[in-house]
Amino acid sequence: MSRLAIYPGTFDPITNGHLDIIRRASGIFDNIIILIAHNVTKEPLFDVEERLRLVTETIGDMPQVSVEAYAGLLAEFARTCSATAIIRGLRAVKDFEYEYQMALMNKSLYPEVETVFFMPSERFTYVNSSIVREVARLGGNVTPHVPPVVAEALAAKFAAGIG
Repeated sequence: MSRLAIYPGTFDPITNGHLDIIRRASGIFDNIIILIAHNVTKEPLFDVEERLRLVTETIGDMPQVSVEAYAGLLAEFARTCSATAIIRGLRAVKDFEYEYQMALMNKSLYPEVETVFFMPSERFTYVNSSIVREVARLGGNVTPHVPPVVAEALAAKFAAGIG
């Protein structure tokens, strides 16, 4: 029996912290779907197609990892894929309450799925997509925090006056 996990998020953009979790989860799960989710509370810098491309290029060396986009309920996507787990990252205590509530809701909607929490490696604890976008917007160096393709895409966006 294959163990399929879904790692949902907006990934706007994907960071080295996300990749750290993906690599570590790859040692536990047979296959992982990175699910680029639509979040109505966020206004993304990169559209869905751009995020799909950036994530796909970033995970090219991981054949057991794929990327999809989805705008519906995560639990329904998990059910259609017969996923066994949902991967979530916890950077700080403030993340826990929201993630815990989401895990319980997903479990109520699809009882066969478990949520597995990963804490980031220490060097990525403070890295998140919002901070990376802001540093890039202000001309700071984001290369230690994102894959090279993402650093290039951020530079191009802000050079074009987008964002």
